[in-house]
Amino acid sequence: MTKDTLYRYLFDGVSVRGELVQLGETYQQIISSKEYPAPVQTLLGELLVATSLLTATLKFEGSITVQLQGDGPVKLAVINGDHDQKLRGVARWDGEVPASGSIHDLMGKGHMVITITPNQGERYQGVVGLEGDSLAACLEGYFENSEQLKTRIWLRNGEHNGEAKAAGMLLQIMPDGQGHEGDFEHLEQLTDTVKNEELFGLEGQDVLYRLYHQETVKLFDPQDVAFHCGCSRERSASAIASIERSEVERIVAEEGKVSLHCDYCGTSYDFDSVDVAALFNNAANDNSNQVH
Repeated sequence: MTKDTLYRYLFDGVSVRGELVQLGETYQQIISSKEYPAPVQTLLGELLVATSLLTATLKFEGSITVQLQGDGPVKLAVINGDHDQKLRGVARWDGEVPASGSIHDLMGKGHMVITITPNQGERYQGVVGLEGDSLAACLEGYFENSEQLKTRIWLRNGEHNGEAKAAGMLLQIMPDGQGHEGDFEHLEQLTDTVKNEELFGLEGQDVLYRLYHQETVKLFDPQDVAFHCGCSRERSASAIASIERSEVERIVAEEGKVSLHCDYCGTSYDFDSVDVAALFNNAANDNSNQVH
């Protein structure tokens, strides 16, 4: 497996669609931005895979955010993505995290917020209680209740050849509703047999062949998945310029610099007194030019 990739596929004569996503570098970049406890890494991996699969079911151009909020040791876990499968994520926790915790042990009482923001059209937000035994079960409940579409989701993460991997699959009855329950259950049983070493170590086409070699599968062109943060020194400078100049200069006088840290990628942007002076002078010149 050389790239992080999403595969979409259909079954001939059966109104069921499927997705398979295999992630290495994207997952590794997200969990390397902080010293996450192992259970939090696992939760982020599952949420990352789930967001990629969810994005692929939507017919839109824009962004999606899947956020878990709770009153447990993990207060927040969030993945942002878009239709180009560019993803980033972060989690926040407080105190001791249970070593082998379920989603309820980690998040406590909480909910999942799914926010879809199309480039064209209205923003949509769905809120789902964390009532299932797993993140996959919570998402299956979301599709059942909000979309009325029978859906099964498999979320896996672990190590392969010493590298962190995350992968997952989705099966969903298509909105046209043709075909019957037995077809879905049959494909569900086949998909249930997938092994972690297959998901982490084989090319997507080979995984699908092993699972469905007796079915007729139409496989669409795969889509690359990648980590993308979007932070930059320029954006950090704009954020600093929005603060009162005297306050920024006070921080620089005390600390020697003002720093902005990106939680998503772990990058810090430092601005010393010379940078700060130039930044505010440029902002003043820009405002002066706009007035005239």
